[in-house]
Amino acid sequence: MSDWNEKIIEEFRANDGKVGGPFDGAPLLLLTSTGAKTGEARTTPLMYLADQGRYVVFASKGGAPTNPDWFHNLMADPDATVEVGTERFPVTAVVTEGAERDALFARQVEAFPQFGEYEEQTDRVIPAIALIRAD
Repeated sequence: MSDWNEKIIEEFRANDGKVGGPFDGAPLLLLTSTGAKTGEARTTPLMYLADQGRYVVFASKGGAPTNPDWFHNLMADPDATVEVGTERFPVTAVVTEGAERDALFARQVEAFPQFGEYEEQTDRVIPAIALIRAD
């Protein structure tokens, strides 16, 4: 998986935040968080939902039974960096809950139905994380 992500990251940075393939035309950002175990910077490409100046990402992991590593990293240290297009800035991650989470997830499913499929494939509630600019 990391080779696949690395190619997307390289394409994103080489093309001002645009990538082809399965992400062609999708809103994509790069999230750099600190590894909870290693303390090393970890960059992950993620689809996002723009919401009132925030970037909301979803810990879907393709419907897997566990949350992705980047989610655990943000829970250990919510301070991260985001790249959108050619812009790079610090963010603070906040996990949304209840009706707010449900409304955000429903908007994401409406725009990208595969997120609904991910939810059907797992017993866990897929977290919706708001990335709030910190600068």
